[in-house]
Amino acid sequence: MGTGELVKAVKHAWMTYTIALINFAVFGYELYLSGSLTVKDPALLRLGLLNFCVTECHEYWRLVSAIFVHLSWIHLAMNTFFLIYLGSQLEVFVGRLRYLVLYLTAGIFGNVLSVALMDPFVLSGGASGALFGVAGALIMIEGVLKRNIQNALANAVFLFLINSWMPHVNAIAHLGGLIVGIAFGYIYGQYVKERMARMLYWDEVY
Repeated sequence: MGTGELVKAVKHAWMTYTIALINFAVFGYELYLSGSLTVKDPALLRLGLLNFCVTECHEYWRLVSAIFVHLSWIHLAMNTFFLIYLGSQLEVFVGRLRYLVLYLTAGIFGNVLSVALMDPFVLSGGASGALFGVAGALIMIEGVLKRNIQNALANAVFLFLINSWMPHVNAIAHLGGLIVGIAFGYIYGQYVKERMARMLYWDEVY
């Protein structure tokens, strides 16, 4: 996507901005629960993904709430940047509803995988799983359009490797989100290709 197209995408990415506003609202609530300008454990225990609470207390809502929880100002700022940069592109490519379905599905699946494979007392939160879904979808869409799916998969794996082996990173959530993104990206790539063939690429889509 060229600079002009990226600017146009950012201008029209209302769903992306809505998600960003929800993230900020939830973060504000975290600070309120913490009674501080930094996020404390009580807030994370209330809203985050505590695996034990999902499996033993059946608090399945945590699989969703944790997508919008952030651990610090830096965490929120970094995820907001990538959300706007990547999410705006995907939203314009595939439409707001398809984008939202992918975002939530990637985030939830990443959290489900975390609960299934990680220690019961792990506490986590963040939009990274959903963002890996967005990134994976964009990479796969490009692969479909260029008829180079093998290269797209290699790029997706490389993205996962360089971003998932840092301290305090939930690599399992990243992997789950990426898997969903690749699957949706293949389907959405066919959709984008068909729209481009009919010269409908920049039409409003929902």
